[in-house]
Amino acid sequence: MKSIFDNVSYSCSKTVTKTYSTSFSLATKMLAPSIRQDIYNIYGFVRFADEIVDSFHNYNQAELFEEFEKDLNLALARKISLNPILNAFQETYHKYNINRDLVEAFMKSMRTDLFKTTYLTQEEYKEYIYGSADVVGLMCLKVFVNGNEEQYENLKSTAMHLGSAFQKVNFLRDLKSDYEILNRSYFPNTDLSKLDEESKQAIINEIENDFELGLEGIKQLPIEAKFGVFVAYRYYKQLLKKLKKTPALQIKNSRIRVPNYKKIELLTRSYVKYQLNLL
Repeated sequence: MKSIFDNVSYSCSKTVTKTYSTSFSLATKMLAPSIRQDIYNIYGFVRFADEIVDSFHNYNQAELFEEFEKDLNLALARKISLNPILNAFQETYHKYNINRDLVEAFMKSMRTDLFKTTYLTQEEYKEYIYGSADVVGLMCLKVFVNGNEEQYENLKSTAMHLGSAFQKVNFLRDLKSDYEILNRSYFPNTDLSKLDEESKQAIINEIENDFELGLEGIKQLPIEAKFGVFVAYRYYKQLLKKLKKTPALQIKNSRIRVPNYKKIELLTRSYVKYQLNLL
């Protein structure tokens, strides 16, 4: 029975989420059960695409990516795939009528990582972030509003800002590995080999503006999604707080983390704020 295969597919997406990101997994657990699995399904898809371009260095990454994209297109057309991650994603894609252009923009940015290492202009930078982060936020928003187009359009801009904030924090946190291992430099007009406090602060100011706008959208989310997204917001804000306190030179030479005990503390405090309607 296909329902058995679908359940196996859902389990795979959940396992991918739990294995690759403890913070995102924790936030997803705070979503209502009615939408939790669909967020796992989206994460599994975007994580696998990202892994191809970031991790599989001893293999033909371009060939693997091309095959993955072909299987994706077939999955969306056939509404089934023998790749359990794509089978789970196509289910969510069709269930919430996720825009095809969001998927294509995401794949375009992932494909760019195969050959592009430096972003020299704001236009290139914004286009990459839109495809790699903003559209993922918009896919999740489709789930959060249960496909309600009016709510989706009202919250679209704030969801994009939140996605941008998360991605830019990742860029700053992963600066060492992106620059030294992957030879990538996402921030335009910034010499990462000589990152100074002024350049770091300019990046942080940009992120804080995105967070401020993103929070306005979180406040308007349906109850099924609000707390889970707020937990993710609080985690990334804490990460940014640590990055602000870390000297630029140290950011270049180490990867800043939020320890697990701090994540639990953030979860507890977030729950209190949520219960007291302080969002």
